[in-house]
Amino acid sequence: MEIPFAKLHENGNDFIVIDEWDRIVIPDEMKAQFATIYCDRRFGIGADGVICVMKSQTCDLRMRLFQPDGSESGVDGNGIRCLAKFAFDAGHTKESCTVETPAGEIKVSMGYTGDDFLATITMTPPQFDRKDISAGTGKYREKIAGYEVHLVNTGVPHAVIIVDSVDAVDIEAVAPKILHHKSFRKGTNVSFVEKTGKDRIRIRTFGRGAEGETLSCGTGALASAVMVHTLGLTANVVDVETRGGPLTISITDGVKMKGPATTVFLGTIPF
Repeated sequence: MEIPFAKLHENGNDFIVIDEWDRIVIPDEMKAQFATIYCDRRFGIGADGVICVMKSQTCDLRMRLFQPDGSESGVDGNGIRCLAKFAFDAGHTKESCTVETPAGEIKVSMGYTGDDFLATITMTPPQFDRKDISAGTGKYREKIAGYEVHLVNTGVPHAVIIVDSVDAVDIEAVAPKILHHKSFRKGTNVSFVEKTGKDRIRIRTFGRGAEGETLSCGTGALASAVMVHTLGLTANVVDVETRGGPLTISITDGVKMKGPATTVFLGTIPF
């Protein structure tokens, strides 16, 4: 059979989207293997993850996200925006909706300005307790690989490291040492943060599951903005520059993330 799919990205963070609104297209026991095969950038379609769009018993939409290593992610801010655009374009939802994820309910408001699609996401409250980061108990910062690491869970665990220059960091060499450190029972995403202005930061993120640097990471941008605000380095609206493009994080009346999503192409997969 052939499986219809869409390819979407948010600031270069790209996803294969499968519509399972009316029926299960990929059997649950095959979803992890499917992601591993088709996320491959040489032998598959190429993506940072596979998103399944489903009906929900408790929300307007349900998202399941599988990463290139086959693991299922709790939530992804960029992935939520891609899911929201796909669902909006398909007529599955209107301008405001809720999304069921393993990390909790996410609120989304969205729409088009001309040809540009923008979505604002209200994320689950960040958690700083180490037990919520699969990192045992105790304080939320420690020294790893010569860096002071700040820990926060923004739907998935993140290690945030503030540096003078993100470009000076050998991220492919340093990040895996932190990601796989014994402190993290299930690993962690790793974001390096450079303050570039009064309320502006640049980040580079090494993704757990993808095992590599991503052009953009929504939960990484969120974790970085929340952490610099918590440390008193910025006000409560932070402009975040990722390698793929900008995001705006607001830490007022909840934690919100605003950014675009783009449909790249549609296709079918022989399966």
